[in-house]
Amino acid sequence: MRIYFYIALLNFVFSLAQNNLQTPFEKGNGNQSTTYEECINYYQNLEHQFETIQIREMGLTDCGESLHIVCFSKDKNFDFNSEKAVVLINNGIHPGEPDGIDATMMLMRDLATAKIKVPEHTIVVAIPVYNIGGMLNRNSHSRANQNGPEEYGFRGNARNYDLNRDFIKSDSRNSRSFQEIFHQVNPDMFIDNHVSNGADYQYTFTCIATQHQRLGGALGTFYKEEMHPAIMAQLKKKKIESVPYVNIHGDMPDNGFAQFMDTPRYATGYTTLFNTLGSVPETHMLKPFKERVAVTYQYMVETIQYVDENRQKIKKLREDNLTNYKAGKEYPLQWQLDSTKVSSIEFKGYKGGYKPSAVSGNDRLYYDRKQPFTKEIPFYADYKGTKTIIIPRFYIVPQSQWPVVELLKLNGIKMQPLAEDTEIEVESYSITSFETSKYPYEGHYGHYNTTVTSKAEKLKFRKGDFMIDTQQKGVKFLLETLEPEAVDSYFNWNFFDPILQQKEYFSAYVFEDLAKDLLDSDPELKEEFEAKKKVDEKFAASGSAQLDWVYTHSDYYEKAHRHYPVYRIK
Repeated sequence: MRIYFYIALLNFVFSLAQNNLQTPFEKGNGNQSTTYEECINYYQNLEHQFETIQIREMGLTDCGESLHIVCFSKDKNFDFNSEKAVVLINNGIHPGEPDGIDATMMLMRDLATAKIKVPEHTIVVAIPVYNIGGMLNRNSHSRANQNGPEEYGFRGNARNYDLNRDFIKSDSRNSRSFQEIFHQVNPDMFIDNHVSNGADYQYTFTCIATQHQRLGGALGTFYKEEMHPAIMAQLKKKKIESVPYVNIHGDMPDNGFAQFMDTPRYATGYTTLFNTLGSVPETHMLKPFKERVAVTYQYMVETIQYVDENRQKIKKLREDNLTNYKAGKEYPLQWQLDSTKVSSIEFKGYKGGYKPSAVSGNDRLYYDRKQPFTKEIPFYADYKGTKTIIIPRFYIVPQSQWPVVELLKLNGIKMQPLAEDTEIEVESYSITSFETSKYPYEGHYGHYNTTVTSKAEKLKFRKGDFMIDTQQKGVKFLLETLEPEAVDSYFNWNFFDPILQQKEYFSAYVFEDLAKDLLDSDPELKEEFEAKKKVDEKFAASGSAQLDWVYTHSDYYEKAHRHYPVYRIK
């Protein structure tokens, strides 16, 4: 009898332990997501019970709470600089899309308990909740189009930034702390878990695989043609159908769609700059929360397993990819969809159409779930470079541009301060033209369609100004931030706006006589001036425009106006 008592007692204790390891999601009704406090407490408990789990407190966020990372390593070796592969998982960048938060809690537990196949040579790192301020702003209504959970967080962070637009400008503490984590961890694969908006279709799981051409070279080809298809094939074996992220809003996908171009403002666009493979799982908003969590979990399992089995190849491709960005080579700054390159994919959708709105009376889009279909549709996965530059050997950034210098250093960019005042022959830019958004976007009135002219000149730089060698790991980061014409350049994000405003002007009644002397003493200038009056009626009719023209073509015109204060050495 005593032996049966002990067996019963052990079973009871085991049952209590197992229940203790259930996540809040598992304890609920399938439509409830963990709170922030529950999430962190759960990981702390997991660390207490398993030596293969570590939780670390990292940098601050805008709401005052610190980011955490949770790490799993089978052999308890958490050295990110070892030969192990590293997979970094980011959750809750949009806390109203909490699928990854709950799925990752189960994933880490199942790794610790060996419930699933444990990676032998891979450290799994997760940011439990990236947008902590947004998760603390818990509600039930901000995701009007989403089918569960019952409560969730808000998209904006504590300062109302969308953090998935902040990976270059880094206005938030969250972004700056993420960058510290990213460079410390140096992941081979990055996963940023999301829930989609947009069209209706049969799939629970869609995915953005980072744009292979921006990833570059053999690494991009490998990801597009080998790694991503292999992971999707494994999901299919588990009866999880998938399709590329359906980048359609306010229309039907029947006529095909293009791969999402993740520029550096986005999570995977940023990680790509450091040759890290990246994906954005996008579960479908209208599918039940329980199903969305399940497929997110399975995607992470298959991705970790693939990385573990192919770690050496991935690491070699990442290292070799740097050779594509040597000084003197071309680099595309701007991209355009290549409509001449089209493939065909199977798509499982619902018949859509238009009918009168019960609200407005106008035509409204609808999908009929009673009429599912499967058919081949066009898919556009390729882009072509529309603006390229030649990669310089060095950049020079004056120490006066300290906000830029700080962000470069934060992102692991190595730079050498000049030891003394030095005259250097450089290529300098002038901002020729740009357009500016009429509406605020993530705290900025950003620029776009920027163009520059360049010239060679000798300039004197001060002791302490920074010389930056492009032949380093962050070369693509340098090109995407310091070249003004790049889509997410620091110029386009307003870091250099003071150069766009003149600081000195002229009084017309004084400058009139000087302008005449300037024209009389420079025949070529006068010829150009008279020619412009003949072809430009507005100019010919405006005395102030003519005076301003002479002023801007004279030595009196300030050199700093529209002069871009970052320099290239070929």
